[in-house]
Amino acid sequence: MNTNSTSVQPNSTPHADEVLEALRCDLDAIDARLLQTIHARLQCCERIGHHKKQHGVPMMQPHRIGVVQRRAAEFAASHGVSASFLNALYDLIIAETCRLEDQIIGSAASQ
Repeated sequence: MNTNSTSVQPNSTPHADEVLEALRCDLDAIDARLLQTIHARLQCCERIGHHKKQHGVPMMQPHRIGVVQRRAAEFAASHGVSASFLNALYDLIIAETCRLEDQIIGSAASQ
């Protein structure tokens, strides 16, 4: 069995392989934008955490979490995306946001 990744796969043609490689390049570029967007979102959440700390606003804002989750569910419904996938994704994003904000707001105790 040939394990060389540059060889043509069974039932494939050089053209099909080129198309697949181009599509994977597109996917890599999308992933790079996604990671940059996640980074920008977390930076914004850090600014929110500093604002909450400065103004004595509690870290946990359950109504806001509901707004974000509803918006994701609406997006899923109107774009043919799995609602459970987006819900799980936002659960992870919100958990990281809460961790960051808690770290920022909780840092007042150490000062």
